[in-house]
Amino acid sequence: QVQLVESGGGLVQPGGSLRLSCAASGIIFSAYTMDWYRQAPGKQRELVASITSSGTTNYAESVKTRLTISRDNAKNTVYLQMNSLKPEDTAVYYCEAEGLGSDNEFWGQGTQVTVSS
Repeated sequence: QVQLVESGGGLVQPGGSLRLSCAASGIIFSAYTMDWYRQAPGKQRELVASITSSGTTNYAESVKTRLTISRDNAKNTVYLQMNSLKPEDTAVYYCEAEGLGSDNEFWGQGTQVTVSS
C-alpha cells in the first residue's frame, strides 16, 4: 500500500522559515518525480515545486527565490525548505509522487502552513 506522509507544517511569522517533509512508502521512490502542491482557501491547487528522479528541479515563479525542493532517496523522503515566508504562502501543502503511465500518481494528506503575525 502506497503512503505519502507530510510533516513540518505549522504557524510561522512573516519572514520565517519552515521545512516540510514527505515520507513515502510502498513505491520505488527513486523512480518517481516528486511534487509539492499547495491549496489556499478558495483557490485551486497549484504546483509550487517538483524534482525529477534525476534531481532536476522546477519552481513556480512566485516561489523560486524562496523555496528549495530536495530529495533523499535513501530515506524515501522529499523536502521543501521554505524561507522568507509571506502571508500569501498560507495554504495546505501536499506532496505528490508522479510516476510514468496512467493511474500512477499518489498524494499525501497535506500539512497546513499558516504565515501570520
